[in-house]
Amino acid sequence: MARYLVTGGAGFIGSNLVSRLVKDNNEVIVVDSLHTGSENLIKEFNVEFYKMKVDEFYKNINPKNVDGIFHLGKASSTPMYKNNREKFTESVSGIVSVLELAVKNNAKVVNASSSSLYNGLEPPHNENMIIKPTDFYTEARLVEERLSKVYEDFYGLRWNAMRFFSVYGPREQYKKNYANLISQFTWSYMKNEQPIIYGDGSQKRDFIFVDDVVDALIMAMKSNINGIFNVGTGKSYSLNEMVKILMKLMNTDIKPKYIENPVKNYVYMTQADTSKSEKVLGFRAKTELEYGMKITVDYYGRVGLLQQ
Repeated sequence: MARYLVTGGAGFIGSNLVSRLVKDNNEVIVVDSLHTGSENLIKEFNVEFYKMKVDEFYKNINPKNVDGIFHLGKASSTPMYKNNREKFTESVSGIVSVLELAVKNNAKVVNASSSSLYNGLEPPHNENMIIKPTDFYTEARLVEERLSKVYEDFYGLRWNAMRFFSVYGPREQYKKNYANLISQFTWSYMKNEQPIIYGDGSQKRDFIFVDDVVDALIMAMKSNINGIFNVGTGKSYSLNEMVKILMKLMNTDIKPKYIENPVKNYVYMTQADTSKSEKVLGFRAKTELEYGMKITVDYYGRVGLLQQ
């Protein structure tokens, strides 16, 4: 049994991770400002919960005997940073607090990063590519990765940065319009509305089910190798292909509405090169897209549309 701190543990990926850690008989501390999460997602688990930002937690609580830190507590999409510059400074303050806490506890850090760092680069995307940040969000993620390496060089920090591709699955309802497209389109169909697609739907995403992401996070925590890892499937599906699967699962003939793409720096294709994650961590995504989507649709069918 270990004692883990999960920042963002009441959010989408975080609550799925907390569920797994608790089931594996670990002690879990959750820190979450509830910006895009809810205590409802973790109320069934016996965890120590603090509603606050990560830097506030470090200044005021500063726990001892933490074996590992999963750092997911941060603004997680480009529009959040575009609309509020303070999210960038919060991100930097948050990662510094996590790294300082890790050094004091001799704990490993597994940090959530993003495949958005590969924007403008030809897929398949691998961890050795030279990153050129395209917005405030990707700059924040790159700063976190660089600072982790600095702490490794100065203090011997053990760390991994996990570059998530398009994560979907249960427990995402509190992210609302920031949620993955699979969740958003599911909610549209539940309301008998047309999902909105930018452009012609030919753009592709490497969709990865949240349970596979949790596997990758735990494998990284147990690994003795520092550095960056992709967390994807290595396969890409167009939005049109994804919607076709969703229409079948939800037994609907409502077709998407296609509109002109209003987004600057839009990512047209993501596809992970998974060779490093497979070789070093032993991680390979196991969930096929249609099966993961069925679990997702069934989940939102149970919880309803109260949060949308």
